[in-house]
Formats: sequence, structure tokens, C-alpha cells
Amino acid sequence: MASRADTYREELRQLDNWEPYLKRHSGLPGRRANLELVAAVADEADADRLWRLSASQDEFLALCGTAGLGRIALLEPETVMSWLRELASDPRWRVREGVAMALQRFGRESMPKLLAEMKAWRHGDPFVQRAVVAGLCEPALLQSNEDAVAVLAILDQITRSLAASGDRRGDGFRVLRQALGYGWSIAAAAAPRNAQPYLEKWLRSSDKDVAWIMKSNLSKARMADLRESLLTPEPRRRVPTPKRKRG
Repeated sequence: MASRADTYREELRQLDNWEPYLKRHSGLPGRRANLELVAAVADEADADRLWRLSASQDEFLALCGTAGLGRIALLEPETVMSWLRELASDPRWRVREGVAMALQRFGRESMPKLLAEMKAWRHGDPFVQRAVVAGLCEPALLQSNEDAVAVLAILDQITRSLAASGDRRGDGFRVLRQALGYGWSIAAAAAPRNAQPYLEKWLRSSDKDVAWIMKSNLSKARMADLRESLLTPEPRRRVPTPKRKRG
């Protein structure tokens, strides 16, 4: 039995003009966009169509095109990554989600190249940093300890940037804080021994937003083992009482 995504792919192949079909099956307005259709577009659209959709004023069309650009990032890395970085600060949150999807698709093709790009993006504004966290903190991408360790170092630097921020009222700060609120736990679960020193350091922070981030991560089920080791105090050594001399 064909999946919904398979059906969408087959139907898209029969069409010249995709946009009316995409709008009709978008699931919007509604609480959830049709992500199966987004995936089908990402698989089936050629580069020209992806570029055109990604620049659309329609939010769903832009989501589809943006998510699909991850498939051609290896072919046009400089152009694609520059455009994705710009879209990371798009005012439409679904387009920003499309950037994260594109980065994850890029990472499935070449994790070393994604990490190299994200090391540059980590110095961007909070929206761009949020894209870094959302793009990298995906369990399917963190299959090797080496990759997880690299992601932990990037998260550490972004958390340091957040802690030093003087402007905490903007949407960029809010969405970055939310992303860090789950991202640390995903990377930590992939490399718990490497994560522990970072987590211990940030758990000592007096910054209220960092404290919230750490509390949120420690509440995740995947952090059960690390949570116990981080929150269980070490037993105090008993200092022997010196014997008193008689006489």
C-alpha cells in the first residue's frame, strides 16, 4: 500500500504547475502543515522549481522550496547556504523550519560539510544560531561520537553567546532559547561522557535563561541516566578524627 508521500510524489510528476496543488493540499490554515507533501516536493522538484518556491510570498510554498534546497546544497553550496542563512531570519516561522529541514537533509548527505558551515553560522544573529541548533540537533545525524562532540562544542559557544546577550526581548532570543531547551539533550544523549563537563558547567550558571535551558533539557526522558549522575551529590568523605594522646 502506497504511503501518502508516495501518492504525492506520483501526482506531482503528472503536473506542470504545482502551486495550485500544493496550496490545496497544504493543510493550512490549520495547526499542522502537510509535512508529507513538503517531503515529496523536496524529493521531486528540480533546482529551478525549488529556488522559485523558496522565494514565494506564500508561506507553504516557501516552506516546500526551502526544505528542498538541502537536496541540492552539495551541488551549489555557496549559493544555497547563503540563501538559507538569509531565510533563517525570515519572519515566517514555517520558513525558518524549512531551513532546519534543509540543513538536516544536507547533513544526511555530508555531515562534515554541514558542521563546517555551522561553525561559521554560530556567530550569526539569534535566528541564525537557532537554525544551527535545530539543524544539528537531530538524532539521526548524531550517529558518531565525533560528530556529537563537534555539536556539543557548537552548542557551548552558542549558549555562551546567549548568556552574554543584553537584549532578551526579541523573537530571535526567544526562539534560540527554546531550541537550546531541547538541543542540548539530543547531543548529550549521543555522547553522554563528553557532554557531562559542559552540562556541569552550565548548571552552575546564575543566568536565569541558562538555568531554564538546563532544566528543560534535564526533564527529557533521554537524559535519565545523565540526570541522575548530574544531580546526585558526591558522597562526602569522612575525615577521621585524630586520636587523643593519653597522659
